Amino acid sequence: MVRVLPTIPPELVVADHDEPCPYLEGQVARRPLRFPIRKLTRAELDARLEAGDRRNGFYLYDQHCPACRACEPLRVDALGFQPSSSQARAARKADRALLVEVGEPCVDDERLALFTKHEQGRGLSTRTEPIGAEEFTSFLVESSVPTFELRYRLRATGELIGVALTDRAERSLSAVYTYYDPAHAHLSPGIFSIVTQLRLCQAWGLPWLYLGLAVQGSDRMRYKLDWFPHERRLNGAWARFERPQVR
Repeated sequence: MVRVLPTIPPELVVADHDEPCPYLEGQVARRPLRFPIRKLTRAELDARLEAGDRRNGFYLYDQHCPACRACEPLRVDALGFQPSSSQARAARKADRALLVEVGEPCVDDERLALFTKHEQGRGLSTRTEPIGAEEFTSFLVESSVPTFELRYRLRATGELIGVALTDRAERSLSAVYTYYDPAHAHLSPGIFSIVTQLRLCQAWGLPWLYLGLAVQGSDRMRYKLDWFPHERRLNGAWARFERPQVR
């Protein structure tokens, strides 16, 4: 039975069940999917992010796993951020090679092909066929919150080599998903995308960039722990972490 949560706006709980964890082998995950009855305002999105929520398409979710607390919502202090030496080097290299565009999320053949390269090249795909326009739209175009698209193009040719979907709240940005052509991994598009979103936060005076869930036991998810200073939501409260001192 669909449950209605008395939030503002109200949300419909449309799925709530245990499933295999996508991050840690052998663990059981539970991530109730909630469908807001209308799109959220920027202020309402801030409240959801503050509470640890994430977004997938039009749906919101958080973690209610029965026996594991490995997933930790993480947000970077955008106004206090200082890159590590490796992050700064990667950003300088990408700055020389890439142009950044901001626009509305959309679907076309170019993006479908790029997404397929990303999934297949990084070993992320479990599909028997490449993603179609309908599934792509429900995952990366449709949104229940204010969302924009960052496009990364080669300066030399204009080729689109990466796209990042980003949610805009009143006091923060939320990095939703980045996909890129693994043939250009030498430009560190994943690192450059986070740097670009932090630069936008700084330019717009937004204190936080939410990076989603950090999972220390998952190689695919622990990279978020390398951005400082950051806060992680532990036992319902945000705790601050500074960059460790190098000796």
